[in-house]
Amino acid sequence: MEPRLTDNLKVAVILIVLLSTCSSENDLDMKFCGTWRHGKGNLNLSGNVSPGCDGISISANKTTLSINGKITAQCKWSDVISLKKFGFDSAEESFFCLYWEPLLDQLRLQFREKHFTLCWPASLQGRCCTDLSHGANTAEARYGIINGTVKTDQVTSKTLMAYTFNGTYINCSELCDQASQGSSHVKMIKDVMERSLVEAIVEHPCARSSEVEMKKDFRGYNLTSPITKVVSAESPITVQIPVALKQAAKHTNKVVCTFFKNNSLFQEGDKVGRILDDVVGITVENEVITNLPEPIRIGFHHDVIPKTHSRKCVSWDTRTDPMQVKWLVNGCETRQRGANHTECLCNHLTYFSVLVQLEPRPVCHLLALTTITSLGCAVSVISCVALIVFLCRKRRSKEQSIPIHLGLTVSLAFLNLLFFFTGVLANVGGERVCAWVGAGLHYTLLSSFTWMGIEIFHTFWLVYVVFNPSPKPYVWNLVGFALPAVPIVILAAVGDIYGVREVLPCDDLSSPYLMCGMKGNYSALLAHYFTNITMLAILVSSGFVMLFLVYREIRNREEWRQNQVAFLSIWGLSCLFGTTWGLTFLNFGPLSDLVNFLSCILNSFQGFFLMLRFYMLDWMRKKAGGSALGSTSTGSTRQHMLQDKS
Repeated sequence: MEPRLTDNLKVAVILIVLLSTCSSENDLDMKFCGTWRHGKGNLNLSGNVSPGCDGISISANKTTLSINGKITAQCKWSDVISLKKFGFDSAEESFFCLYWEPLLDQLRLQFREKHFTLCWPASLQGRCCTDLSHGANTAEARYGIINGTVKTDQVTSKTLMAYTFNGTYINCSELCDQASQGSSHVKMIKDVMERSLVEAIVEHPCARSSEVEMKKDFRGYNLTSPITKVVSAESPITVQIPVALKQAAKHTNKVVCTFFKNNSLFQEGDKVGRILDDVVGITVENEVITNLPEPIRIGFHHDVIPKTHSRKCVSWDTRTDPMQVKWLVNGCETRQRGANHTECLCNHLTYFSVLVQLEPRPVCHLLALTTITSLGCAVSVISCVALIVFLCRKRRSKEQSIPIHLGLTVSLAFLNLLFFFTGVLANVGGERVCAWVGAGLHYTLLSSFTWMGIEIFHTFWLVYVVFNPSPKPYVWNLVGFALPAVPIVILAAVGDIYGVREVLPCDDLSSPYLMCGMKGNYSALLAHYFTNITMLAILVSSGFVMLFLVYREIRNREEWRQNQVAFLSIWGLSCLFGTTWGLTFLNFGPLSDLVNFLSCILNSFQGFFLMLRFYMLDWMRKKAGGSALGSTSTGSTRQHMLQDKS
């Protein structure tokens, strides 16, 4: 046997031995899954969970899934919840899983794709109920639980009315103390891993609490978390409790800080970003503390976060939605103390962490970009109005392309007008006004993209379809103005898509720029990719193809040899075809700032460039002694396509 293989086998054997000595004999957590076979009516979730260790029962009938028992250390949950409000359809079967983590006193239910937290994670207690063993099976029934499984082991494939589990008390403190005191074992594992060129990371398994007593002479208190990575030398979390908290707490003088590490529950609240592994819960028993005049300071030390990802201090108030996690920025101020240190200043008590957002990314030079965009939109609106007047005067020529140019110009005019006022409307009108303005912005954007696509298709029609007449103007209007309204109506009916949008500047994440548009949540981001990005990809790719085809048709013409005409024609075609919007796909890497500036200039001034193109071509034709907008015949249109058809 080769020496390398022998060494690897030795490492594996040592790891098995070491890990087995560190593990507990108890099966600590529980995962029970099954399929609830029910009727098609309204469904309910019912439960009554209280402290103790008598066991737990999961039962189901035609309308209700019930969870009852005594297994918690301190959690009490009793409620009947209608599942209809969560949008579940009337299927006859529903998959679910019940998770019990006694070291955190945490009970969770997954029902289809939704997660419900019945008992929120808490600090370690002296005793906890675990090592749940399956009890006797109940009777079979038409409605109930089918294919019940404990972890990965199936109990039975029959439909049973209920499953019962019996619990056993254990000393949770001793288990966690053994894990934390087992640093020598951890170090041995690490040393073996390093010798075998494998990295080991061992996390502390339990949440820990620190209790601070605020006496009469209380002048504030600084504390640090007892939970750190055993392998790495990570700095702990720091919490500064202000004097104002004692003044706000009326019925008790004790504040409890609980530190959580790598709890997957907290990751469920935001699909756009990711919550740090560290979460801090700060509570005063039986009191709600808000609007502190002096904030609580929480320092999070974490891995390096690149500038391309924004980070914000977030908190979650269990009173707002007691069943599900929802992280909010309300009441917290974010201060970056370097790439691996974030300080949160919060004026209330609840769970706190840092949300690292993958989308949208913070924007550098936001003030300059906003100024350029506002100026471009203002100039484009004026230019589009002038171009509309110009094209309306030329409509008597009955040129086929004029209605298409008019449609594009009208869409761009409204798009630039709404975008120019979006910042003002967001700050003055708020969420309700922004819902309408955001939908209007999205509509005019899709309408502009559609008209650019029509310009591409019409140019192809004129160049390559010799005998077929072009579609009537009302067909173009129906496609350009009516078709983009369909996705807008659907998204507005879905809800929570349009409203106030925050654009974060690189230099100050605590002062976002507000505008109306599509929100930054997961649903809006998904809608953005399915509508805007998909349509833009089709538009830009077809636009570049059409530019190449036009170039191949006209490169040998006599007028093409005039640099002035060649540049103006290709530039005008680029504006009509929307190829400048392709810069959106280049917004990454070291050239991101340059691309942002180019995109703002070219796209916000697009209306001005279009007006310039039409007026310059008209001036060149008059100077050359030609007609103002070309001939009305289809043959002449193709002949002069370079100047006025595309």
